[in-house]
Amino acid sequence: MSELRVLAVEGLPEIAEGMPLGELIAGRAELVDGDVVVISQKVVSKAEGRIRRLSAEIPGAEARKLAAVLGKEPALVELILEESVEVLRAQRGILIVETKHGFVCANAGIDTSNLAEAGTVALLPEDPDGSARRIRDEIASARPTVGVVISDSFGRAWRLGQSEVAIGCAGLRPLDDWRGRRDAGGRELEATLIAIADQAASAADLVRDKASRVPAAVVRGIGQHVTAEDGPGAAALRRPHEDDLFR
Repeated sequence: MSELRVLAVEGLPEIAEGMPLGELIAGRAELVDGDVVVISQKVVSKAEGRIRRLSAEIPGAEARKLAAVLGKEPALVELILEESVEVLRAQRGILIVETKHGFVCANAGIDTSNLAEAGTVALLPEDPDGSARRIRDEIASARPTVGVVISDSFGRAWRLGQSEVAIGCAGLRPLDDWRGRRDAGGRELEATLIAIADQAASAADLVRDKASRVPAAVVRGIGQHVTAEDGPGAAALRRPHEDDLFR
């Protein structure tokens, strides 16, 4: 029978810019081949120096206009615009954008939670898949072949509540393509793509709540999806514009 285990990585220090996340995690988790290490975006952003002071931002005319309409801090809106390629919705106090990475989300993923200094915000990593590859290389010194997922909380268009998704990954097949295979009744599947990286991200979140100060977890039991190569990353999960029925 298949079994899935999710293990919190406890005892990590407060992360600051320049700290080697992979080495720190490998030193506090008993990793085995086939494990998937899931790390919250926030600590990756901290380690990469992606923290900004709102007081250092000078909002432009567009940011001031949107801020007045939405009731948001103009400096925050300026940062959101700087991290975005397109504003998709600006209403009801919500700013939905497409980020430079190609993510569609609120506020370009910019967040204020779990930051030590007031008046600061965390931006998403510049290259989340690159971050995952680098962290995987750091873990590799401990020798196990593992996958790495960087996760963040995203809202869902048709359901209440947030869920973790993979914004970066390495060493893990992000999608399990069942198209052309047969279901239990022998019918050929035509559209089934299982989002393995997103499911790993969500599973990890069940053992590290937002106030736990546990930024990483190990998902064990999906080793069949772990690869020796870094693979295509979470970029493979983004829906192409030509297939987006809602824009």
